[in-house]
Amino acid sequence: MMFLKGFFKHPVMVGAIASSSQRLVRHMLSRVEWDKCDLFVEYGPGVGTFTRPILERLKPDAKLIVIDTNPDFIAYLRATIDDSRLIALEASAADVKKIVKDHGFDHADYIASGLPFSTLPTGVGDAIAKATSEIIRPGGAFLVYQYNPKVRN
Repeated sequence: MMFLKGFFKHPVMVGAIASSSQRLVRHMLSRVEWDKCDLFVEYGPGVGTFTRPILERLKPDAKLIVIDTNPDFIAYLRATIDDSRLIALEASAADVKKIVKDHGFDHADYIASGLPFSTLPTGVGDAIAKATSEIIRPGGAFLVYQYNPKVRN
């Protein structure tokens, strides 16, 4: 229900009417070399459909930074996930370089995104892509999924 409310409140920023399937989650995360992952970043975590499985796979000493512009989603994640490896931030993914550095890391090993790049305001998607390419480690991966090329208001 929280995800659906988020979609209707910010359809251009959420980009889907339902959260991702567990099949998609397994497929996307199967590409991660978990033993080499010290920092995983997730853009647009919503209600935690990817967040929880990432935490299940993440090493005990690794961190997961989730970034969302929707304060309701960030509050929900903070209230429902009790894991010291999780850092949930209300911010823009375009600021990922500063966020990663502010948390003591030189780079992110993996970044996952379900952001609706095709409906983001002009320039935002490009800024996110640029910042992502500058902060991800060599050999890391930017894991991206998107459901629809356009989400109508």
